[in-house]
Amino acid sequence: MSKKLLVVGAHSADFVWRSAGTVAKFVEQGGEARVLALSYGERGESGELWKEDPDRSEEDVKKIRHEQALKAAEILGATFESFDWGDYPMILTDERIAQLTSLVRDFEPDVILTHTEKDPFNPDHPLAYVAVQRARLLAAGAGVASAFKNIIPPAWYSFEPHQPELSSFMPDTFVDISSVMDKKIAAMDCMGAQNYLKSYYTELASRRGNHARRISGKQGVKFAEAHQSMVPRVLDNIS
Repeated sequence: MSKKLLVVGAHSADFVWRSAGTVAKFVEQGGEARVLALSYGERGESGELWKEDPDRSEEDVKKIRHEQALKAAEILGATFESFDWGDYPMILTDERIAQLTSLVRDFEPDVILTHTEKDPFNPDHPLAYVAVQRARLLAAGAGVASAFKNIIPPAWYSFEPHQPELSSFMPDTFVDISSVMDKKIAAMDCMGAQNYLKSYYTELASRRGNHARRISGKQGVKFAEAHQSMVPRVLDNIS
């Protein structure tokens, strides 16, 4: 049975910048990847679209953002969907947590990727973290078998935020994305609403590749993405 990866972003483009390489690598190795955006980022992260046409409606921006994210996900070999919860501000309710919990419980991911607990520059990213934290706990640890379907607790990581030092991000896991960096670049090319981020995240992948080489001694690592484990990991072996 193939492994399953669930990536939960606050906005529709978050997965591209922070984890596109990891998604593509996961799929390359035979896994199934599913991307969920809690919102489209239509209000806070679609500046280029609003500059093009200030009279655009939010619904038009959402449609464009959906098409961009869907195309990017397809390049990586993943599926894409959005809950369309709205952004700036995103509001968490019991009903929305239940919606996310149902998705986690039904999909039964082996790994979940999402935002860091802190982000002083974005009000929605920490809320995505909280939503994932609660949904994971409810899906994996709440209730008893006779009343609830419980899944095996997924491994849980935060992907790298834009300002790692100010978001208490301490990377402890590096994924070698050298073989799929072309797919990450192609996915970033899809995100026309935030083209200015492409060069930043290309450089970051190169810098994290340098760190991964020094850590592992594997000289073939050219590009990497960094993540931080949110729960202890249990190893089957230590080799």
